[in-house]
Amino acid sequence: MSDRNRHVVLGTGPAGLALVDELLARGHRVRAVNRSGRAALPDGVELVTADVTDAARLREVVADAAVVYNCTHVPYQQQPDALPRIQRALLAAVGEATLVTVETLNLYGPTGGVPMTEDTPFAATSRKGRVRAGIARRYLDAHRAGDVRVALGMAADFFGPRTLVASLGASVFPPALRGANVAAFGDIDLPRSYTYVPDLARGLATLGERDEAAGRLWHLPVAPARTTRQVFDLIGEITGKPLDVDVVAEPRPWGPFDEAFMAEYAELFYWHTEPFVMDDSAFTAAFGVGATPLPDALAATVRWFAVSGS
Repeated sequence: MSDRNRHVVLGTGPAGLALVDELLARGHRVRAVNRSGRAALPDGVELVTADVTDAARLREVVADAAVVYNCTHVPYQQQPDALPRIQRALLAAVGEATLVTVETLNLYGPTGGVPMTEDTPFAATSRKGRVRAGIARRYLDAHRAGDVRVALGMAADFFGPRTLVASLGASVFPPALRGANVAAFGDIDLPRSYTYVPDLARGLATLGERDEAAGRLWHLPVAPARTTRQVFDLIGEITGKPLDVDVVAEPRPWGPFDEAFMAEYAELFYWHTEPFVMDDSAFTAAFGVGATPLPDALAATVRWFAVSGS
C-alpha cells in the first residue's frame, strides 16, 4: 500500500538535494536513494542505498511511495548506455506511484534561436539528445498505455547551490569571488535561459503533488532569458568585482571541464552558438509557480559559494 506522504528522491546531486529540501519544507516524508549510502542530508530524511538500474532492488525501495522523483545524475559519456537501463528499471519498479523525471533540452536539437516550448519537436541532432528524446517518448507512451503515471520536468542549464560542473558553476563563481578570470562558452551576447536549482526543485515538487500534471512534459520555472554577459554583470555587481571573462569559443578543456567532459559536450556546443531560450509560460499558467528573480538567485548562489569555499 502506498503511503501518500512518502516521496522518494533518486539521486543526491544538486537537483536531488534541492528537491529533498523542498519536499521537507512542504511537510512530506522523504527518502533519498543513492549508490554510495553517503550524503549530507537534513535530519529526518531516510537514506537508502540502491543501484537504480536494478529493478528488483528499486521495487523494494519505492514500494511504499506516492511519488518517485528521478534526479539521478549520469555523466555525459555514460548516458547512451545508462539512461535506457535506468528507464527500464523505473518502468518496472514504480507501480502505482507517480513518477516525476528530470529532462534536458538536448532532446529538441538546434532551433535556430526560436524559443523552446513544450510543443517544440523532438529533433535532436546529437547522440545524447536522440537518446534523451527516445526516453521521453517511451515515458509518455507508457503513461498513455496505462503502465505508469509520469510527468516530465524540463530544465535549462543549471546553476545554484552545490552546482559545480555547469556553465554557471565552479568555472564562474569561485573565480568571481577571488577577482580572477571566469570562463564562458561560445557567444556571450546571445540570450540564454538558466535554471536556478531551487526553482527546479519547486517545479518538480509541484508536479509530484498535482494529479493534473501527469501525462505530459512541462518546462519548469525559469527566469526571463538574459545574455551571459548580462548575467556576468549582475554577478560583478553582487561581488563588487567586475568580471574578466575568458571566452571558450570552441569545445576544449578549461578549468573544471576536463578533456573527457568536453569531448562529450562538443556535440551540444550549439547551446552556446545560438539563442537558447526556454519558455515556462505553460507551467506558470497551470500551477501559478514562477521563477526566482535572477538577481536574487545569483546572490544566493554567490553566498553559497562564498561560505562553502567550493
